[in-house]
Amino acid sequence: MKTMVRELREAMYFIGSLQYWRMAVFWTISILVSYWQLFTQTMFSWQSFNYPRCEPTGVGSSKPLCIITGATSGLGYAAAEALSREGFFVVLVGRSSSLLVKAMEEIRERNEGAHLRAFEVDLSSFQSILKFRVSLEKWLLDSEMHCSIQLLINNAGILATSLRFTSEGYDKMMGTNYIGAFSLSNLLLPLLRNSPVGSRIVNVTSFTHRSVFDVQVHERSITGNCFLNTKQYPYAQIYEYSKLCLLLFSYELHRQLHMTDKSCQVSVNAADPGVVETNIMREVPSFLSKFACLVLKLLGVCQSSEHGVSSILDAALAPQEISGEYFFGGKGRTLNSSALSQDTKLAEKLWTASCNLFEQLELACRGT
Repeated sequence: MKTMVRELREAMYFIGSLQYWRMAVFWTISILVSYWQLFTQTMFSWQSFNYPRCEPTGVGSSKPLCIITGATSGLGYAAAEALSREGFFVVLVGRSSSLLVKAMEEIRERNEGAHLRAFEVDLSSFQSILKFRVSLEKWLLDSEMHCSIQLLINNAGILATSLRFTSEGYDKMMGTNYIGAFSLSNLLLPLLRNSPVGSRIVNVTSFTHRSVFDVQVHERSITGNCFLNTKQYPYAQIYEYSKLCLLLFSYELHRQLHMTDKSCQVSVNAADPGVVETNIMREVPSFLSKFACLVLKLLGVCQSSEHGVSSILDAALAPQEISGEYFFGGKGRTLNSSALSQDTKLAEKLWTASCNLFEQLELACRGT
């Protein structure tokens, strides 16, 4: 009885907050806009692109190497299982060693021939990411595998409904969802470039980026500190912003790589799985999250991880020359993301601010 009363109080508190209604209204509109755009493109063949999936290419006698963050559950786990079947040697990255072991055991039960390795990494900690890069290189050398990566999927993400900080003093949601992905991509870029066959980065973003209409990009915004001058923690706004940043970063990294080197074999795509039943809503009262899933299922836009992972697989296995695309809806389909996410000047500002922050983090780690 006490548990029910507590859950009811939590639900009432959430329902009474502006952030909840932002999620309920803006996010529902955003996903419907995405599906409407997909429908019109399919019906009228207007800028409609459907890319086939290609078989991955190994390095000599070795399997192609894939790294997936947030791989212990949900979309990350579904992607790890699917890509192990496609012939990848999959490296699972997660925060919990016990969950990593469990995930590997379950994947091997379903696919006896799966080649797997796990690393415990906290994506909200730059030091943990740096340690992972060193451990990964050592493992590659010790295992006599080619010192390269063919696929990196930045999937890890959280929806935190209360204020928490990273070890560096940044907002934990921005630290995990964006700064962690940016840092990991930059630290592993030499290994991606070192691949004798085409390599790729896939950033898992969200339709919620469409709910951002005006934004400033500077160091205080990407660390989340500029959002913290309000009485209530603006978790919905920070989540949307983190996903917009990830999309801007995807497009800018694509431009940076291919502007400086026309022969560059590293491609970059973004993937939006849509609304998927995962544990990302675990901090929202269970009554509200279940009700939201029910409503979205009635609208036909809520899906399981096994179906939601299709856009991630499409982005990962698209022809190698395909880069700078936003995959949504499965079946190899792409969409136009929001106009704000395609603002090149905004992307350049974000790139500069993120690189400056990255250099500061590197210097701080060298100092310790």
